[in-house]
Amino acid sequence: MRAIWSGTISFGLVALPCQLYTATEESGPGLHTVHVACGGRVRHRRFCELENVEVPQAEIARAWEAPDGRQVILRDTDLEALPLPTKHIIEVLGFVGAEEVDPILYSRPYWIGATGAGAQRPYALLVEALSRSGRLAICKVAIRSRERLAALRPRRGMLLLQTLLWPEELRDPGDLSSTSPLTDRELEMAEVLMDALAGVDISELHDEYTAALTSLVDAKASGGELAVRPEPAPAVDLMAALEASVQAAKRAREDGNEEPP
Repeated sequence: MRAIWSGTISFGLVALPCQLYTATEESGPGLHTVHVACGGRVRHRRFCELENVEVPQAEIARAWEAPDGRQVILRDTDLEALPLPTKHIIEVLGFVGAEEVDPILYSRPYWIGATGAGAQRPYALLVEALSRSGRLAICKVAIRSRERLAALRPRRGMLLLQTLLWPEELRDPGDLSSTSPLTDRELEMAEVLMDALAGVDISELHDEYTAALTSLVDAKASGGELAVRPEPAPAVDLMAALEASVQAAKRAREDGNEEPP
């Protein structure tokens, strides 16, 4: 892996030189856009709307527009020069229980590696201390010229930094709750269904969309068509749907527990 950030974790008077590595990557066959009529690649180019000319990357910058229409142009060098103390420091603000962080705030994860021999003991100390306490370290860090909140936690004997959304980045959905009344029988059947479906090994789950897309590409490449799976008909009666779901879950569990011949 290639480090995307270098700096120091700072908690109290302890300094831990480290690097960040992207922890996830997109999977699946890469698709690109083409002109249907001839199959030619469709390229996305940057044009200036005033001069109607293509603009090279070196001449592109960001800008903020004032209410009166004036623009303040910001180049990469301007953004790099921002006086952020978190530009090269992961500043630990405090420690909280994992349940205190709303899961909706979690964003992008990064592995953390210690830099140099002198960072090994502080790294091991922080991993073990977090593991024993069951707490997360809430931090601030600037990644790609933008300051973010982050949660620092142990995972498989290593440190994982997961950026968090700022509270103001959450959209207010209004009230989307349902006022529909439920019967005790419906709630009981829902609990029975949950018990029947209890236990999921996430490590055994796979991206079915990617598998289906790969099958479609293979079928098209060989001049065939992919069979379309019929969509299940929506159930109208809630109780009937719950009962049928419970029976289907029980059958699936029984089939899965059968010994192979």
